[in-house]
Amino acid sequence: MRVYVPLTLSGLAAAHKAGEIGPGPLTAYAVTPGLREWYVSDDIEELEYAALNRAASASLRMIARDPGEVCRRVVVAVDVPDGAAVADPDRSLDSSSLGEVRIASSVALARAAAVHVDSDDAREDVTAAVTALGAADLGDDDAQFTVDGAEDHELLWFGVQEIPNLIG
Repeated sequence: MRVYVPLTLSGLAAAHKAGEIGPGPLTAYAVTPGLREWYVSDDIEELEYAALNRAASASLRMIARDPGEVCRRVVVAVDVPDGAAVADPDRSLDSSSLGEVRIASSVALARAAAVHVDSDDAREDVTAAVTALGAADLGDDDAQFTVDGAEDHELLWFGVQEIPNLIG
C-alpha cells in the first residue's frame, strides 16, 4: 500500500540520519474507502494525488507549529505492507481526516518510493500560508485564499537518492 507521510525539511533530515521515519505511531495519508467515496473516482492516480495533497496540507500544519522551520512542504511516498496503515472507521467521512491513516511503528526510509518537496519558488506563498493558517481555520475567507495559494504549487518529485541534496 502506498502512503504519503507529511514531514518538514528538518524531519526529512532526521529521517535520513536515522534511516527511518518515526518513531511511530505515524499519521500518513492514503487511498482509503472514505477518500474514494468523497472524491467519487475510480482513477487510482487521481486518488493518490488527492492523498498526496492531503499530506501536503498536513506538512503545512507541521511547519506552522515550528517557527524556525523552512517553509517548504515535504511528503515522503512510502510503500508499506497491506494492513500496516489503518484508517479510523469512525472518522472515514469526516472531511478533516479524509485519507488519514495511522502506522503503528516507524518506517524504514528504504521503503520510500519518492520524496515530494516544494520548489524554492513556492516558499513565499508557503510562508504566507503558514502565517494565515490560524485565521483560515477560524473562517477568514481572505486567509483561506492565502492558504489555497500555497496549495496551487505542485510539489516536485525527487528520488530517495536525492535526499542529501534536499536537506543540504
